[in-house]
Amino acid sequence: MTAETIDRGKLLGMSGAYWATCTLHAAVKLEIFTIIGERLITADELAQQLAGDLRATAMLLDALCAMQLLTKSASGYRNSEAARKLLVKNSPDYVGHMIMHHHHLVESWMRLDEAVLSGAAVQPLIPREESEQRESFLMGMYTIAMGTAPGLVPTLDLAGRTRLLDLGGGPGTWAIHFCEHNPGLTATVFDLPTTRPFAEKTIAQHGLSERIAFQAGDFHSQKIEGGYDVVWMSQILHGECPADCKKIVAKAARVLPPGGMLIIHEFILDDDRAAPLFPALFSLNMLAVTQAGQSYSEGELKRMMEKAGLVDIQRTSYRGPMESGVLVGHKH
Repeated sequence: MTAETIDRGKLLGMSGAYWATCTLHAAVKLEIFTIIGERLITADELAQQLAGDLRATAMLLDALCAMQLLTKSASGYRNSEAARKLLVKNSPDYVGHMIMHHHHLVESWMRLDEAVLSGAAVQPLIPREESEQRESFLMGMYTIAMGTAPGLVPTLDLAGRTRLLDLGGGPGTWAIHFCEHNPGLTATVFDLPTTRPFAEKTIAQHGLSERIAFQAGDFHSQKIEGGYDVVWMSQILHGECPADCKKIVAKAARVLPPGGMLIIHEFILDDDRAAPLFPALFSLNMLAVTQAGQSYSEGELKRMMEKAGLVDIQRTSYRGPMESGVLVGHKH
């Protein structure tokens, strides 16, 4: 978008875009799409189920119709096809957990000016202890990875590789997909102890408990045990400052033998850091909720890998839906 294309209307549209965001968040938080499911419902019936106000409920339903998430007839309201697929809890494609994670970030974004002036987070991204916020984050990461992995994993040739480390792997979604796509592969998910129950449950649901292990630890302060011929790092570096990123990449490289493969998946900025849009905005998200996190450019990530002793570093042709990309390097 160039400066010439931004008129008053578009600028005010940018300014008020949060109205639609908050409408969606309210509907997901109230589980409106899940309550409706496959049926037709009136505003009065829904208000009674919510123990809510009829006038306000009808206004929300009408706004959701205008957003094309519901349809309306003389008899009542129905979920749109997209809402049935993506916003009903029992759907395998449900994205409500990530939407609730976004909801929990709203307060931080409202205080972005404070973060810009101070250079510090206004509140933590997610608590380490069990909470609704942590559950939304972990489930959201699982959902996003489940949607992304089928298109990304087949683009990486792991032929002949037998042991993969999913560093900071959370619920283990990537390890699951790598193992499903590569029958001779075993994997270890390395993440905080609080993540173990969710990861082991997810791994068991996919019937991979014999091939995927969980190693509890903190990659900032603890040694990574074992040897691997592939290390996969998906969306962990953006939470760290440049110095810590270099340490983490170096620590990951140390568990690889000569010829071992290190793969980094991130939202990648252009080298001038002024585009694409999503990684640039995501960098601000990290400013608001982490001590020193940010998005990184392709050049910055390559230099971290080079410093860790990796060679033949290439960015693959993969481009994710939010400008995520993949860099692959090999241990010298």
